[in-house]
Amino acid sequence: MSWIAQQDLLEQPEISHGEVGQALDLASDLVIRNLPAFTRYFPKAYSEGGFYAATENVDWTTGFWTGEVWLAYEHTGKEELLKAGMVQMTSFLERIEQKRDVGTHDLGFLYSPSCVAGYKLTGSEVGRRAALMAAEELTGRFHEKGEFIQAWGALDAGDNYRLIIDCLLNLPLLYWASEETGEERYRAVAEKHIHTALANVVREDFSTWHTYFFDRETGKPDHGATCQGYRDGSAWARGQAWGVYGTAIGYRYTKREEYIAVFEGVTDYFLRHLPQDLVPFWDLEFGDGDQQPRDSSSAAIAACGMLEMAKYLDEERAAYYQGMAGRLMKSLVDSYAVKDGAISNGLVLHSTYSNHSPFNTCNHYGVDECNIWGDYFYMEALTRLHKDWQVYW
Repeated sequence: MSWIAQQDLLEQPEISHGEVGQALDLASDLVIRNLPAFTRYFPKAYSEGGFYAATENVDWTTGFWTGEVWLAYEHTGKEELLKAGMVQMTSFLERIEQKRDVGTHDLGFLYSPSCVAGYKLTGSEVGRRAALMAAEELTGRFHEKGEFIQAWGALDAGDNYRLIIDCLLNLPLLYWASEETGEERYRAVAEKHIHTALANVVREDFSTWHTYFFDRETGKPDHGATCQGYRDGSAWARGQAWGVYGTAIGYRYTKREEYIAVFEGVTDYFLRHLPQDLVPFWDLEFGDGDQQPRDSSSAAIAACGMLEMAKYLDEERAAYYQGMAGRLMKSLVDSYAVKDGAISNGLVLHSTYSNHSPFNTCNHYGVDECNIWGDYFYMEALTRLHKDWQVYW
C-alpha cells in the first residue's frame, strides 16, 4: 500500500469557482429530476446498481435527502423544491410525534438538515416543532454515568453502553435547541458528550476509534472498538471524517482552544492517509495498490469540516485547509460525481456504507455505491465553496 506524499498533495489542483458553480448546477438539476420519486417517499440509505429505491421515512438517513432539497432550493430558488421540503418536514413531524424509528442518537442527522434547515430558510413552525421534539428525544439518550449519549439499542442494554464518533454531528441539534428556546440543558448535554467523546475516541496518533464503551456501573471509560472499520486498531475512513467535521463543529459552539489541536491532528492524519487521487479507501489502513473499495462520502464530509474550521483559524492555516478541501472536491467533481441521470439517480459514485471484514461485525451492503449522506455532504461542500453559507448544523 502507499499514500500520497505531502508535497504531491500540495501540488494537486484545487477546484475553481466556476467548476464549483457548474457542479452545483448539475447536482441541483439531478435533485429536481428525482422529486417525482422522492417527495412523499425518501431514497434508501444506499443505492443498488447505482439507483436508490424509494422508502418510507425510516432509518437514520432520510434527513440527508431533505437537506439536498434545501441546498438545491437555496441554489436555484425553484418553487418545486420549496414545496417538496415542506411536504417532507410534515413527514418528519409525524415521525417524531409517533416516535417511529427514533430510538437512536441519529436524531441530529435526521432533523438538522431537514427541519432545522427548513425552519431557518422558511420560518416553518412545522420544522421548528419537529426539531425541538427531536432534540428532547435525543436528550433522553444521555447517561449521567459516563456523561455521553448512547448510540444504539435499548438504554438498559448491557452490551450497548457506548458512544460512536458519528454522534459529534448529532450535537448541533442540541445547540440549536438551546439557542431557540433559551434552555441551557440541551447545550449542557451536548458539551458533556463532546468532551467525553474527544477524550476517548481520539488516539495518541490522532487516528480515531469508531466506538467507545463505558462501564455501566461506574461510568468510567472501558475500551475502544470498531463495528464499521477494518479492525479495532485501524482508522475507519468515515469515522475519521466525522472526527474532522465534528471537532470543527465542537469548536464552533464551544470555542474551546484545545479543540483546535484535536482538529488539526485528526485532519492531518486523514490527509496523510489519502491515495493519489485524494479519495480515501473505506478504511485508512488501505492505500494505492490495495484491492479495496473507496468511500467517496468520507472525502466530502472531511471537506465540509475543513471549510467550517477555516473560519476560525489564522489566515495561513485557514488557507491551508481551504486549499485541501478544494483539492478533495476537485477529485470528487472530476472523477466521482454523477454526470448523467441515466447512469444513477444519486450524486456521487463509489461510496461505502458497510463493508464486512474478518475483524468486524458489519453487514456487507452499499459497497461501491452512492449513499445519501455522501450526496448531501458533496452538495454542502460545494455550497460552502460557492458562497458564505449559513450552516444547517
